[in-house]
Amino acid sequence: MKRHKKYASGLLFAAMLISVSGCKMMQPVEQRAQIKTPATFAGQADSAGIGSLQWKSFFNDRYLVALIDTALQNNLDLKMAVQRIEMARTNIMAAHGAMLPVVSGDVSGGGRKFGDYTMDGVGNYDTNFSGNIDEDRRLPAPFMPDYFVGLRSSWEIDIWGKLKNQKKAAYTRFLASEKGRQAIITGLIAEIARSYYELLALDTELDIIRKNIALQESAVETIKIQKEAGRANELGVRQLTAQLLNTRSLEFEVQQKVIEIENNVNLLTGRFPGSIARGTTLEQAMPQVISVGVPVQMLRRRPDIQQAQLDLLANYSEQQAAQLAFLPSLNITAFLGFNAFKSNLLFSSGSLAYNALGGLTAPLVNRKALKANQKRAEAASLEALYAYNKSVLNGFREVSTSLKKLENTRQIGDLKKQEVEVLQQAVATSKDLFLTGYASYLEVITAQRGVLQEELNLTNVQKEQFLALVELYRALGGGWE
Repeated sequence: MKRHKKYASGLLFAAMLISVSGCKMMQPVEQRAQIKTPATFAGQADSAGIGSLQWKSFFNDRYLVALIDTALQNNLDLKMAVQRIEMARTNIMAAHGAMLPVVSGDVSGGGRKFGDYTMDGVGNYDTNFSGNIDEDRRLPAPFMPDYFVGLRSSWEIDIWGKLKNQKKAAYTRFLASEKGRQAIITGLIAEIARSYYELLALDTELDIIRKNIALQESAVETIKIQKEAGRANELGVRQLTAQLLNTRSLEFEVQQKVIEIENNVNLLTGRFPGSIARGTTLEQAMPQVISVGVPVQMLRRRPDIQQAQLDLLANYSEQQAAQLAFLPSLNITAFLGFNAFKSNLLFSSGSLAYNALGGLTAPLVNRKALKANQKRAEAASLEALYAYNKSVLNGFREVSTSLKKLENTRQIGDLKKQEVEVLQQAVATSKDLFLTGYASYLEVITAQRGVLQEELNLTNVQKEQFLALVELYRALGGGWE
C-alpha cells in the first residue's frame, strides 16, 4: 500500500515537472526591442505645447466651435466607440467571474437498465434479498430511476495567477478602448476643422472667380467696341470670350466642391445634407510662434500611442496566461442536495447527499492546443510591440511634417502676396496699354489669367497653412480633453 502511495506521489511530481518544463516564461515584451525617442522636436526645447490647450480655447471661430460641439454629440463613429467600451467592460466582468466559484441549481432525473450479467446488475438483484433493507430501500427493477435536486459548484483556484493575468488583460483592453474613443475625438475635431477651413477657402475662391468674371465681362465688352472701331478683330473677341467661359466653368467646379465638403461635414455631425453656417472671413488667428513641447508630452497625450501601449500590455498579460496554462490547475467540485431512486422519497432526510472533491490536473500528452495558443500569444505580443513602435514613429513624423509645413507655407504665403500685387498691377497696366494701342489683347488675356491663377494659389497656400496648424494640434494629442 505504501508503495502505491509513493508511486502516485511520484507521478504527480513528474507531471508538475513536465508542465513547468513546457512553460518557459518569456522576457516581458516591454523590455525587448524598445524604440528610443529623441529628446526634442527638430531642436526645439520649449516645455509647453499647443497640444495641452482645450479645443474650445484653441479654436476661436464661433461657427467652427458650434460645429465641433454638434459633432461630439451626434457623430456615429463616436457612439460606436462608446459601445465598444461597454463591450470591453463586460470582458472585465467575465474575467472576474472566472475567478469565483460557479454555483448552479440542478433539478435532474433519469434512469438506467443494468445488464443482468454485470457487476451492477448482479449486485442490485442480490441486494433486494438482504434482510437488512426495508421497503423504502428496496431497489426498483429492472429500470433504476435517479432523481436529484440541489446545488452543484465548481471552482478553479488561481494558484499560479493565470486567471489574474486574464483579468488584467481584459482591464487593460478596456482602458485601450477608452483611448480609442479619445483618438476618434481628436481625429473628428481635426476633420471638422479641416473641412471648415476648406469651405472658407472655397468661399474666397468663389469671390475671386466672380470678381474676375466681372473684369473679363468688361474686357469682352471693351474688345467688341474696339472691333467695331476697327482697332481689334474677331479673333481677339473669341479668345477673350473663351477665357470668360473658362472662368465661369471654374465657378461651378468650386460650387461642387463646396457641396461635397458640406455634405461630409453634415455626415460627421450626424445630420442630413444641408448648408453649413460659417463666417465670411477667416477668424482663426495664426500664432506667430508655435510651441510643440517635448516628445514625452506627445507620447503621454496622443491617444493612439497610449492605446498601442495598452494593447501591448494586454497582449503580454495574455501571453503570460497562455504560458501558465501548462501548469497544473487546482479544481474543487462539490454538490449538496437530495438524491434518491424513488420520487416519493426525494425530499426525506435520508436522501440528503453532499460531495466535495479537489484535485490537481496537468496536461501531459497532446498539448498541441496549449502550445499553439502560447505561440499565438507570443506572436501577438511581438505584433503589438511593433505596432507601438510604429505609432511612436508615426507621431514624430506627423509633428515634424506639420512643423516644416507651417514654416514653409508662411514663407510661400509672403512671396505669393507680393506676386499677386505685382500681377494685379500688370493687369491694370495691360488694360491701359490696350486702350491706347500699345498692347495686344493677348497680353491682356495673359495678365488676367495670371492674376486669377495666383490669387487662387495664394488662397490655397493660406488654407494649407491653417490645415498644417490643425494637423499639428492633432499630432500633439490635442482636442480629446
